[in-house]
Amino acid sequence: MKNPITAEEAVALIPDGASIMIGGFLGCGTPLRLIEALIAAGRKELTIITNDTGRPNEGVGRLIHEDRVSHVIASHIGTNSETQQKMLDGTMRVDLVPQGTLAEQIRAAGYGLGGVLTKTGLGTLVAEAGEVVTLGGEQWLYEPPLKADFALIYADVADQVGNLTYRFTAHNFNPAMALAGATVIAEAREIVPVGSIAPDAVKTPGIVVHHLIAKA
Repeated sequence: MKNPITAEEAVALIPDGASIMIGGFLGCGTPLRLIEALIAAGRKELTIITNDTGRPNEGVGRLIHEDRVSHVIASHIGTNSETQQKMLDGTMRVDLVPQGTLAEQIRAAGYGLGGVLTKTGLGTLVAEAGEVVTLGGEQWLYEPPLKADFALIYADVADQVGNLTYRFTAHNFNPAMALAGATVIAEAREIVPVGSIAPDAVKTPGIVVHHLIAKA
């Protein structure tokens, strides 16, 4: 059984400059309590790996708004004008990655694979800066596995040993990120006794979850 810790205790484990994967899709499935705890703790110079940066001052956008992020790796920033402006004025590095490629890079890290071969980006500036390989007479763009120091996950339901279930678009990145973070911290809407979650409903096994956040 995992003893739940507070969000404040969880972010005390995270130093300035850490790389952090944050699950969610336009705010759905994003660990909001952990984000607020990061801000309250004054964490800065963070590298955030996420699908998107939400909206201005919402979700992951809270970290952008509070100037806590030095580097973003994401597939979409179109809903956050603050991310766009910081990218344009050079105050924050932004690496835009096609969504499928980003998901596969994270999955590759979690599964212990050597990387991803994709045709997306061939013939563009991305390929010029990257590595193009030829296999079977075809060209592919190589993208390395993508891992992080921490993965902050939001689950719908967790049990007391950290088994997790998700709802709706929270499935998109949370399960993969839970395998690619060196330290996995899970925030859940509800924590239930062991045995309450059907085995085939578990999407992230508790063995990969290091810390579970206590209910507010």
